[in-house]
Amino acid sequence: MTVLAAYLPGKGGRATLDLAAQLARGLGVPLSVATVLPGPWDATTPTTVDAQLEGWSAVLAASAESSARAHLARTAPGAEVRFLACPGRSVPATLVDLAAGTGAAALVLGSSPRGRPGRVVVGSTAGRLLHSSPLSVALAPRGHRGGGAGTPRVTCAAAGEDGEVVARARRFADRVGARLRVLTLAVRGPAPWAPAVSVLGPRAEEEVLDAWTEQAHRSLRVLSEEGALPPEAETAVGAGQGWREALDAVDWEPGELLVVGSRPHGPVARVFLGSRATRILRHAPVPVVVLPG
Repeated sequence: MTVLAAYLPGKGGRATLDLAAQLARGLGVPLSVATVLPGPWDATTPTTVDAQLEGWSAVLAASAESSARAHLARTAPGAEVRFLACPGRSVPATLVDLAAGTGAAALVLGSSPRGRPGRVVVGSTAGRLLHSSPLSVALAPRGHRGGGAGTPRVTCAAAGEDGEVVARARRFADRVGARLRVLTLAVRGPAPWAPAVSVLGPRAEEEVLDAWTEQAHRSLRVLSEEGALPPEAETAVGAGQGWREALDAVDWEPGELLVVGSRPHGPVARVFLGSRATRILRHAPVPVVVLPG
């Protein structure tokens, strides 16, 4: 078993390495660092072009390994690391194949270099894998730097009907040796009646948000009554006028991970992210682990 990190220098790669090293340390498994190289051209491609591509790929592979090795020597000294370079026309498909071949427990990706630092920015590769990966996908916020102290707490974002998600998060927290917290969110997003509430004044808006907050507390009670909420789990409610405000309303510890569950999509357990989980992921201030449904 291993943790597989998708790495390419200059594209958020250091954040990926830090998160992958943290997960590998918590799970007690080696770390595999994979760089996907450009795939071969078709049979009609001139031999000289193939030779140039092969030479460029060799330089890219050597540069990626050298850069990753140097960074991990500073941030994760003593870690057992394997470096892989594999050609492929489709980066997501190649990563899934590598994950299967290495027995990966999780696939770790970085954020797109475009977007706000400190938040998860989903690029094209992550977007594909968040709707098709057969294994857990972990995403590092843009510019994330690991603290090297492990994972003190795993927070599971859940609603009242998410007992199975909480159970999966509990198993994950146990595996990485972390405390479990269950978080419900009260978000007053755009709605057809929002303009009317605004006309009635700020007190009406506060009452609406209070109602959503009470609903979030009810979700926690439902999880507890159904036996889905472990007695040792911490609980929290994040309330705000939007997803970012709600997530920022709760405290986050250094090294903490946010876990969201994906919904079932067919008979095989795969990651398939719904709209609610997608919103949470895009506004999360800490690394996110998406568990397959």
